[in-house]
Amino acid sequence: MAETRTPLQRRIVTWIPYFWLLVFFLAPFLIVLKISLSETAIAMPPYRPVFDGLAGLWAKLAELSGANYEWIAGDPLYWHSYLSSLWIAAVSTLVTLLVGYPIAYGMARAPAAWRPALVMFVILPFWTSFLIRVYAWIGILKPEGLLNQFLLWTGLIDQPLFIMNTNTAVFIGIVYCYLPFMVLPLYATLEKLDPALLEAAADLGAGAIARFWQVTFPLSLPGVLAGSLLVFIPAVGEFVIPDLLGGSQTLMIGRTLWNEFFANRDWPVASAVAIVLLLVLVIPIVLFQNAQKRLGEER
Repeated sequence: MAETRTPLQRRIVTWIPYFWLLVFFLAPFLIVLKISLSETAIAMPPYRPVFDGLAGLWAKLAELSGANYEWIAGDPLYWHSYLSSLWIAAVSTLVTLLVGYPIAYGMARAPAAWRPALVMFVILPFWTSFLIRVYAWIGILKPEGLLNQFLLWTGLIDQPLFIMNTNTAVFIGIVYCYLPFMVLPLYATLEKLDPALLEAAADLGAGAIARFWQVTFPLSLPGVLAGSLLVFIPAVGEFVIPDLLGGSQTLMIGRTLWNEFFANRDWPVASAVAIVLLLVLVIPIVLFQNAQKRLGEER
């Protein structure tokens, strides 16, 4: 007889992910939120909490101040950082999709015996440190780097291209580093596509391009959405790539956060910036998921 689980065992299984979120997401979020409502101080840590502990909690709540959030709203530096981060992340996600979709499509259409090796080639960069991979692009993109040396040798250019310390270098770094996060969800979706659907579309007179846009692409949208979120969300808060490959004009919220925490040592303002960034990312995702759920229920 098949083993049956008691209601308590089933509840424990469902409680585990909630406990994980409570410990590693909600608790740190509340700590950062508390710091964002505190006052800056020359001390260690460099803030003075408005309330500490549960004693007189309700009385202390009345003393909470949103001065740090008012400061963010009134300073264009932070809004420019948010908008620039969203723009760079959106463009990088689009380019990653344009590059990753053909790769995933080719992997899904390759012979079954080749697919494990192709997947291994996609995840192979993860075997090397993220930081080392970004540093490698410095050697490729700098004026005397490998790319310019190759282009000069082929005669395509007569003077070095200045790509380093520009937004172009940041785009290249993000697309390269996050490409596997786009390819793998797309591959998982395209591999499950039923070939009979394409055969039926061909029997109805649809050409190769029509079959792709009317059958393949719509059915791959879950993979497109998953890959886009996996690239866009971490790209918005990226720090290493813009710091190493970008120039002084490259403004992203990750660098702004680092400056507030470590250069200015203004933890309350930095925490407020982090809270706003989290809300900017989480709220649209939650609303989109709810809309998708309602759409599925209507169908």
